[in-house]
Amino acid sequence: MFGAKKEVNKSRAWKRLENHYKSLRKLEMRDMFKKDPQRAERYNVSLESMVLDYSKNRINERTMKYLLTLAKECKLDERIKEMFAGDKINITEHRAVLHTALRNRSNTPVYVDGKDVMPEINAVLAKVRKFSEAVRLGEFKGHTGKKLTNIVNIGIGGSDLGPKMATEALKKYWGKDIKCYFISNIDGTACCEVLNEVDPETTLFIVSSKTFTTIETLTNARTCRKWLVDALGEPAVAKHFVAVSTNTKEVEKFGINPENMFEFWDFVGGRYSMWSAIGLSIAIAIGMDNFEKMLDGAHTMDLHFKNTEFSKNIPVILGLLGVWYNNFFGLKNYAVIPYDQYLTYLPAYLQQLDMESNGKFVSNNNEYVKYGTAPVLFGGAGTDVQHSFFQMIHQGTSIVPCDFIIPAISHNEVGDHHEILVANVLAQGEALMRGKTVKEAAEELKKAGKSKEEIDFLKKFKSFRGNRPSNTFVIKKVDPYALGMLVAMYEHKVFVEGVIWNIDSFDQMGVELGKQMALSILPELQSNASGVAHDSSTSGLIKLVKSLRK
Repeated sequence: MFGAKKEVNKSRAWKRLENHYKSLRKLEMRDMFKKDPQRAERYNVSLESMVLDYSKNRINERTMKYLLTLAKECKLDERIKEMFAGDKINITEHRAVLHTALRNRSNTPVYVDGKDVMPEINAVLAKVRKFSEAVRLGEFKGHTGKKLTNIVNIGIGGSDLGPKMATEALKKYWGKDIKCYFISNIDGTACCEVLNEVDPETTLFIVSSKTFTTIETLTNARTCRKWLVDALGEPAVAKHFVAVSTNTKEVEKFGINPENMFEFWDFVGGRYSMWSAIGLSIAIAIGMDNFEKMLDGAHTMDLHFKNTEFSKNIPVILGLLGVWYNNFFGLKNYAVIPYDQYLTYLPAYLQQLDMESNGKFVSNNNEYVKYGTAPVLFGGAGTDVQHSFFQMIHQGTSIVPCDFIIPAISHNEVGDHHEILVANVLAQGEALMRGKTVKEAAEELKKAGKSKEEIDFLKKFKSFRGNRPSNTFVIKKVDPYALGMLVAMYEHKVFVEGVIWNIDSFDQMGVELGKQMALSILPELQSNASGVAHDSSTSGLIKLVKSLRK
């Protein structure tokens, strides 16, 4: 069980890696490739049609040996078993962590407090299937008898980012008359822009809130409810709203038929919840058969993570590389760049997964950590981002490890678009690794006919230091199965890092303070009440906003 142990930065393996880093830090990857013709094969691992090439990293055999030893010293194998067994590894909230049970396609028993949770999970999946098919077939109709074709998911955090990312990623699989919309931001613009797009007679709202008290979600839901009632009357609520929640009393009070409430559990954190009934919007959009294929893909990655030796284990390798760069190179940024338009929202989804999970400064020993935890994750779809932040990645003073993701087959094979896209992603990885020396830049300028004065001036500007690490993932196609594998892979990668850093990757205490303080400020904005002492800046800003709103 997770608990007190010697801090990882005091372990023998950590000290060994610190010394190893000193001997490795000046080695150039381009030289490593020259000396080792088999390097790409050695640092390459696959799972079915997914291939990870991690040869463009600043590592050698000794690096991987020491990192794998670190994983063993941190008892990663035991931590993995505890998670899959339903042990309460979320120690601050005393909860099991069983998003893996949601996609347990083997249907082997999984116990929490002595009770097998699989029958309940299967029952909810069956309910999601029945309802999603009824909506898609037009059997569950709106108040006026019309088919519900506009699906509006109202949630925030994992209740929004997961379904939004997955539905966009799988847009090619949507029902022909289905359109999906997402409302999460408390900014009224987010709500109004969606309501301006949809027809009340054909719109289904899914309110996703475990407690049915989340202020952003419930405020947006009430605004949508009023819009619907103004158009169709109070009885329409029961035909146009469903809930993903555990609070039956509040759901009924809102006007939602409790038969249309879909349950999920405390052992499912928000950022790990799209595999549950939180994925209802996904199931309606792409159909339950495709939703289950997504679960199948995730389960395949779960079994790989659980059963594969660490040296060939994709999430373990990724997690260890993350620790290597964060804690030994001191690199605090990390980029994920999918070269597929449908994966546009993947980096935003992974931001929450990574930074909400591992952005912690207290260890499981109840001590402040003295080493880096979660890096700042950013990204976007290639090739767009080549014209935004890639300048910094190639020539900036900060080194940013990158994950490149590319499908071999596009859903939209138009002309030579996809070949150009693939050429770009492969070129980026090679360019980051190889770079261009000042001498090479000077030779290029000379061939271009530049004068000696121009060459002397421009050669440094045209040079690239290179030796910048990246991973390249090649998948066959962005289909439901592949997406399930990809997302589960990143979930487990984050878990590996959390185990090494000895932190609780499954709570989110850092989300709470700002929300608590917002509740104290809200009455002051709505009236002249002031029962809370603020700093002079906050008090002045409250007065300013109120004066501008008069």
